Amino acid sequence: MPKATTGAGQPTIISIAERAGVSIASVSRVLNGIGARPATVEKVERAAAELGYVPNAVARSLKDGRTRQLTFAMPDIGNPVYVAMVRAIQSVAKAAGYRLLLHSTDAVAEDELAVLRSLGDRTSDGLILCPIRITDAHVEALRTASGPVVVIGSLPNGVPVDSVRADSVAGVALAVRHLYETGRRRIAFVNGPADTVPGRKRGEGFRKALAACGLDLDPDLVVHTDFGIESGAAATEALLDLKPDAVFGANDQLALGAARALHARGLRIPEDVAVAGMDDSVLAQAGWPPLTSVDLGSTERGLRAAELLLHRLESAASPDSPASRTARTTTAPPRLVVRASTGPAATDR
Repeated sequence: MPKATTGAGQPTIISIAERAGVSIASVSRVLNGIGARPATVEKVERAAAELGYVPNAVARSLKDGRTRQLTFAMPDIGNPVYVAMVRAIQSVAKAAGYRLLLHSTDAVAEDELAVLRSLGDRTSDGLILCPIRITDAHVEALRTASGPVVVIGSLPNGVPVDSVRADSVAGVALAVRHLYETGRRRIAFVNGPADTVPGRKRGEGFRKALAACGLDLDPDLVVHTDFGIESGAAATEALLDLKPDAVFGANDQLALGAARALHARGLRIPEDVAVAGMDDSVLAQAGWPPLTSVDLGSTERGLRAAELLLHRLESAASPDSPASRTARTTTAPPRLVVRASTGPAATDR
């Protein structure tokens, strides 16, 4: 059946009223959920379906004061970890009738703070923020945010904002124990910047994991650098004269950089040096040999963050009042994914 419209374009409430045989006012009441007689509701809904009517999201947002948009601010839009989060958040947002706006902050604090403050401009209804550093300015901006915020990452105690965390300490323990069980005793650690939350947590996890295995920490085998493949290669190259039998990267990019440096030296993976990473991103399966990595639940964290944010938005309590928030924290459990990069050491070493 052809769509009846008033002129070109989408069917309108006028064409729906004509099809249903009711007044325009009745159509408006039904479509806006104000209330009407059951028989009228049935006629209007049937006519709207037959005509393929799509509600005007802009008009609806003007009515209820919402944009039907959510923002996800992440440090690096090119990192596969954040791509996985985007897909997860998008799936939840879309199912709930929200669009998703993306913002790459490059881990610049001022950019993150600007996004937080922009909630007051009502360009989006809520924000999912993924910072790798938490400063006093972040804490203050989170406390006074004019809309609901969910943080993917760790927050200081007492910040009234929902958060979804990765258990990096437990994740590092899984990787180090696995390397130990394959016979590795000189495990080098290529970590991210020490002033970041991931760098600090993963460094803490590495120290605890070595101790749990009865191994002493050799500070010379620990290097801090940027979270990138080139940085991982350069850091590993500087470590190779110390003859590690394993290199553990604080993320998959660092681990792949380590593998590049080992290949350049003519060292075999894993026969000469084992390599493991964290995040279990798509990069982990792209290297050769495929990379053993700790899955920190990127998809799971994205899903949980989106669900927490929508719960705030749909809650009967005002989501705009920081005082009304009781912060909730959820943690995605880590999982070790073993691949060929951490097989047994060669017997001829």
